[in-house]
Amino acid sequence: MSRTEEFEELRPLLFAIAYRILGSVSEAEDAVQETWLRYETTPTQPVSPKAFLSAVVTRVSIDVLRSARVRREQYVGPWFPEPLLNDPYQDPERSAELADSLSMAALVLLERLSPLERAVFVLREVFGFGFPEIASAVGRSEAACRQLAVRARRHMDEGRPRFEADRKEREQLAERFFDAFREGDVDGLRELLAADVHMVGDGGGKAPQWANEIIGAPKVSRLLAAMLSALTDVGVTVEPHAVNGQPGALFRDRDGKILNTLALDIADGRIQTIRSVINPDKLAHVGPVADAWAVTREAQRARRAQITEERG
Repeated sequence: MSRTEEFEELRPLLFAIAYRILGSVSEAEDAVQETWLRYETTPTQPVSPKAFLSAVVTRVSIDVLRSARVRREQYVGPWFPEPLLNDPYQDPERSAELADSLSMAALVLLERLSPLERAVFVLREVFGFGFPEIASAVGRSEAACRQLAVRARRHMDEGRPRFEADRKEREQLAERFFDAFREGDVDGLRELLAADVHMVGDGGGKAPQWANEIIGAPKVSRLLAAMLSALTDVGVTVEPHAVNGQPGALFRDRDGKILNTLALDIADGRIQTIRSVINPDKLAHVGPVADAWAVTREAQRARRAQITEERG
């Protein structure tokens, strides 16, 4: 097998590692490309291409994350990962870990860790690498990596998102949610929301959005119903779709361009958190991006016209 073939076979794994460390599709793709360039110019053939490439993409991702941290500290409003619609890497034996490690909740929680802790946690807990391989990847001793793993696991356990054990039940609840959402059914929505549900949007200062955080089933259900009414008036459609391994949806304008994504955290038979990404910079990899400002202005005009008409 040629180096190119070896690399392409491992590309899904390399991207999966990089994305979980970085929380960015574009940065993960760049890290994978840099890994290929280093592999291509390596004078000797590694004994294990998988170990070699996994180590390289991890080191590249750690370096990128360190510089990204500064930008994220200056980010306008809440920061969420770039939404991922499909994980290219699949492993039936670790499917549950892979899906849950992709969730918005888990990736936001990973932001609390140092770059080294994050890399060790991803390699160990998500992909099941041994400590000798991890030590080689991050340039630390095995003992140090074990300590990093313990610290990372403790931080993650403190805030670990809780998901329904039965994925089918989760998907059924999400289906009921989007049915009620499309119908503008405030009472139906409220029944599916946790009492202290959080609704949060990531616009990065580059798109209109609701307040940084809305809390409570009554407020969130009313906002969702009002939002849908305004958007459907201007041709926006809601397309249920898995987002970061969890139930979610894509919002498209009348031309089919991506307006935003929505991801649901479901636990204890209720929706606990609703996260929306509307920052256009984080949606370009999904497809052509809508002009959210233009859609909002059109929706506001339509709403004002409707109110005027109702008043006669």
